Amino acid sequence: MGIADGLRWIRRWVLRLSALVFVLLLGWVLLYRFIAPPGGLFMLQEYRRLGAIQQDWVPLSQIAPVMARSAVAAEDANFCRHWGFDMSAIRQVIEAGGARGASTISQQTVKNVFLWHGRDWTRKALESGITLLVEATWSKPRIIEVYLNVAEFDEGVFGVQAAAAHYFGTTAAELSPTQAARLAAILPAPKTRNAADPSDFVRRRASSIMDGAATIARDGRADCLSG
Repeated sequence: MGIADGLRWIRRWVLRLSALVFVLLLGWVLLYRFIAPPGGLFMLQEYRRLGAIQQDWVPLSQIAPVMARSAVAAEDANFCRHWGFDMSAIRQVIEAGGARGASTISQQTVKNVFLWHGRDWTRKALESGITLLVEATWSKPRIIEVYLNVAEFDEGVFGVQAAAAHYFGTTAAELSPTQAARLAAILPAPKTRNAADPSDFVRRRASSIMDGAATIARDGRADCLSG
């Protein structure tokens, strides 16, 4: 076999392997369109570290609509209008010198369900590709449903149903606007913020989230959340 033949053989097998990986990944993404994901690598790590975690999966129909609106208002106000990446938020980050993140709820869902936590470029590249697959194959209500069921709300507390019971002794379906806003307010830093005993910062952020949730309900930016 000459060098040219060897290179063609390598290229052919690289293409076949890439196609196989894509098909397997697409199948994985499609599977979770219909069944509840069992968790993610981070959830598994926490289970091993703590010995137990709290999580109770509930469908979106059993989550107070104000909780979905609060999460969107807090984390990704343009969730209903983008295709996985909020380009206006990305531009703002670039203009600000990259001091803060611009991950959408779709990207965060992909990270929590399919990938590991971290800032390495391999993970970011995989996150981008899988986010496009998720946006192409899942509905927006499905994305927010999965997000709210796998997000971390305290150490060992995952999902809004477990969080509602943990902080307020209630269910996800019975969350009030204030409770929903406080849960959304702790999402970026659940291990250092407390929804039941909020700091002044969390109270202020929750108040802003309540206003934002009402705003996106009025202006149509929450229309996709109910299907």
